[in-house]
Amino acid sequence: MKKTTRSTLFFAFILIFLSGMFSLATADDDSKEKGHESSQHEQNDDDDDDDDDDERHMRPVNNSTYKAACGACHFAYQPELLPSASWLKIVAAHDDHFGESIALDDESTRIISDYLKKNGAETSSAKRAVKIMRSIDDETPARITDIKYIRKKHDDISSKVLEREAIGSLSNCTACHLGAERGVYDDDYVKIPE
Repeated sequence: MKKTTRSTLFFAFILIFLSGMFSLATADDDSKEKGHESSQHEQNDDDDDDDDDDERHMRPVNNSTYKAACGACHFAYQPELLPSASWLKIVAAHDDHFGESIALDDESTRIISDYLKKNGAETSSAKRAVKIMRSIDDETPARITDIKYIRKKHDDISSKVLEREAIGSLSNCTACHLGAERGVYDDDYVKIPE
């Protein structure tokens, strides 16, 4: 009887061992296959996200004349933050640019005006540009910070916070919006400096 019990236990052990090995082998194959499908699915999701980002986020500034002339003194705002009519009014008044005089030659003025006109908020499908256009009605705001939508997005931030040395004012987008230069203004990319 002891031999039968030992033989039975031995065969049971072998069966358990082999079924465990089979399960591991199958699990490895499945995980590799699923991993491949997951990677491919993730890749497709990433591609979809890129497409969504094209419409979700504003386009980064890609005009070197605008970037050099305007970005020399402040953040070179995406044209999608204001309608073209606002930009053209701002550029036309370069002798009184919010209390400053800006020396722009005729060619630079033309290049900047063309760029801003072609890329203003009304030409964009970016979610914030669309919301900006909806919020201004028939107005021609002179400043991005005058736009109702922009003010509403920042209404929970106290004036004390905006006056911090690292921020200075609501117009300093890059102080808090870590993705501003890339046209990303999502709340996930905001860090308010101390």
